[in-house]
Amino acid sequence: MKWLKRLFLVAIILIFIGIAAVFVIYYQLKSDLPDVTSIQDIPLQVPMKVLSKDGELISQFGEKRRIPLLRKEIPDQLVNAFIATEDSRFYQHVGMDPIGILRAASVYIMSGSAKQGASTITQQVARNFFLSNEKTILRKVREIFIAIQIEQILTKDEILMLYLNKIALGHRSFGVGAAAQVYFGKNVSDLTLSEMAVLAGLPKAPSRLNPIYSVENATERRNIVLLRMLDEGYISQKEYEDARNEKVLSRYHGAEITLSAHYVAEIARNKLIELYGKERSYNEGFNVYTTITTEAQQAANNAVIENSHNYDMRHGYRGPTKVLWEDGEAPWSADKIAKTLAKEASFGNLQPAVVVAVKDKSIEVLIKGESEKKSAIEWDGLSWARAFISDSRQGLPPKKASDIVKVGEQIWVRQVDVTKDKKVTKQLQLSQYPDVSSAFISLNPQDGAITSLVGGYSFVQSKFNRATQAKRQVGSNIKPFIYSAALDNGYTLATLVNDTPINQWSGSEAWRPKNSPAVYAGPIRLRQALGQSKNVVSVRLVEDIGLTTVIDQLTKFGFNEDDMPRSNSLALGSASMTPIDLATGYAIIANGGYKVEPYIIERIEDAYGTILYQAAPKIACPECTKEYKAQGAAIESDPLATRTVNDHNAEVCAISPVAKSQIAESAIRPDTAFLVRELLRTAVWGGGNRKNKTNWNGTGWRAARAIGRQDMGGKTGTTNDSKDAWFSGFVGNMVATSWVGFDDFNRELGRAAYNNNLGRNQVAGGEFGSRTALPAWNLFMSKVMKDKPEYKPKRPASITTVRIDAATGLLTTATDSSTLFEFFRYSHIPKDYVPEPMYSESDTQTGGTIYDDELF
Repeated sequence: MKWLKRLFLVAIILIFIGIAAVFVIYYQLKSDLPDVTSIQDIPLQVPMKVLSKDGELISQFGEKRRIPLLRKEIPDQLVNAFIATEDSRFYQHVGMDPIGILRAASVYIMSGSAKQGASTITQQVARNFFLSNEKTILRKVREIFIAIQIEQILTKDEILMLYLNKIALGHRSFGVGAAAQVYFGKNVSDLTLSEMAVLAGLPKAPSRLNPIYSVENATERRNIVLLRMLDEGYISQKEYEDARNEKVLSRYHGAEITLSAHYVAEIARNKLIELYGKERSYNEGFNVYTTITTEAQQAANNAVIENSHNYDMRHGYRGPTKVLWEDGEAPWSADKIAKTLAKEASFGNLQPAVVVAVKDKSIEVLIKGESEKKSAIEWDGLSWARAFISDSRQGLPPKKASDIVKVGEQIWVRQVDVTKDKKVTKQLQLSQYPDVSSAFISLNPQDGAITSLVGGYSFVQSKFNRATQAKRQVGSNIKPFIYSAALDNGYTLATLVNDTPINQWSGSEAWRPKNSPAVYAGPIRLRQALGQSKNVVSVRLVEDIGLTTVIDQLTKFGFNEDDMPRSNSLALGSASMTPIDLATGYAIIANGGYKVEPYIIERIEDAYGTILYQAAPKIACPECTKEYKAQGAAIESDPLATRTVNDHNAEVCAISPVAKSQIAESAIRPDTAFLVRELLRTAVWGGGNRKNKTNWNGTGWRAARAIGRQDMGGKTGTTNDSKDAWFSGFVGNMVATSWVGFDDFNRELGRAAYNNNLGRNQVAGGEFGSRTALPAWNLFMSKVMKDKPEYKPKRPASITTVRIDAATGLLTTATDSSTLFEFFRYSHIPKDYVPEPMYSESDTQTGGTIYDDELF
């Protein structure tokens, strides 16, 4: 008994000494301990996401993959799996587990090293946020003190969520949300019990226990987690056995990109870095919502890809990318071919392959990722491939497969849609990476929101964004803007301009601008001149109204004066602009003359959904402009008014929900925009009368055939030597610009000879805007504007229609086929009548939009 009393006394003394030691250690370390309250303000490192307007993921930027989740978003069984494995007494302790500490201490005393951990979940949170992973007694003591403080300021669920969102789980995934995506390609809510157990087993050794590194290791660890859950009563025996018998199936899943728009993502990334810096942009979980729509972007992607391949194929096959074995050498094994192809990059649906058999009119290939089976390419997928000689010359059409490829060659293949008997089927086709470059951009003309943007065939191959960075000569795409200057300086759609050759001498040099083709009509109405893209008419307009006047007009559309040559060659499109510049200019025509600015970021949110930035674009709203002017005048004229004009600035338009500060200013007169829009419709629909055989096509007639809507218009553009091909225009309330050319300024788009192996619908001859750039525009508009209602622009009050003589543009009393109705400003209606009806080859216009108060 005496000894028991002494032992008890010693124990009491040791306890007090221990407590005193703890206080001494605490006060010794106190100055080195972090401010635990800051844990509530420490942001999780969450990557930046770039999304479409409708929420599709375009890209993700950041070193760590993390998907922050709320407690209600995480299944209870996933939480239970982590608690059972990592800290079964989590909801009972105060931040530390004495039993676990004693166990770890005993191991340390016996072994002399810190082999056994005893960290609670709270301690792991403390270590993850404030400490390193070194295994020392001093670090462990600090960890305990910090954990106790954390428990005093946070609830258990708050601590748990910090843990589940912060913890490293391998393959650059941090938190259970990211891990579920990386290993299983799922949201946490879709995980099976077995998959939850796999994730809960990772914290012990993420690099060694993850199922991508070792399925065996992951399975063994999963079974331990399941057993702990069974012991703790979280699952039944049947659930345990079912989950234990489930096979672990896992592979690496990258960021789940659901919309391909790499050039858009790069624009957004650069803008975020400009606003917030690289460190914040990559780690604070910004969600960048762009103005891109899924439908438009997918259509633009497809249009650029298909048009690039179509151009490339009609100019010939450039041969294999490499030869793996020659004739007479031993063929490679399927395994060796597979390993070689695995190292090659793929571009969309363009896949590397190796020819393993050549038959009469078909070949067999092994495709990357499909080495276990041979795929056949039939003659329909080969017959296009005559030899490429130059951009303007191709070899003879092939007659058999051996004229095209040989066994052992590494080639490109792709799946294409083929329509036969009104049924669309997939067909494997010999292909190649296009040499030609392309760009495409579409936007909403009412506010400048960019709905799609493609800067090239492949962002992987070239980061250069041709839609926003490539300044190229625009050719005839500039003519609508020049014509707008003419309309503002006394010209009408019926004004006759002399379409005859020009010879100008400057010293010993002559300048002879020509039409393309070199056909001249003599006196021609302005409408027809634009519709048929008469070059000499544009030159005469610039000469008449003056180069300075024209340049001043062009700057109203947002074009940079420094990009415009101070010569009459400006009339032929020698100015250099980017596709986004042109699309914006055409938007101003389409929206009635209002200056909108293109923008691509709609809003920016932080990781918790708080809006940090919201775009406030200028909006074309002629009705609001009129209302504000009227109300402003009423306020100024009423001395008893309780409001002032300044007070009115903050109000919202009663006709349309637009704040006054967001109303776009006029760039050009609304009636000018209306008339130019009519000119662009003529460039698509042409004019004349089929019955009298006086009809003629506009240069964009292929758009009329492909889309067939009355609310469309546009203009082709081709530069000297066909180095650049353009088409810009609108359908309803969608504006788009398509460009095709080579990055090498010295290279011409050339011409393609007729291929007897192909059908009648092939494109052959010289490459021009109508043949080279317009097809992509047609593909896009046919998809995006399908089933959309037609848009009828309201005619400005200053515009009326009168009947004129087609040959002279003068007023007429006749009503036969030699006359037509034309739009005029009231102030520009012809004053003279034609003496008598005069028949003209430039006959009545067809295909016009029918306006409510208009007679045709």
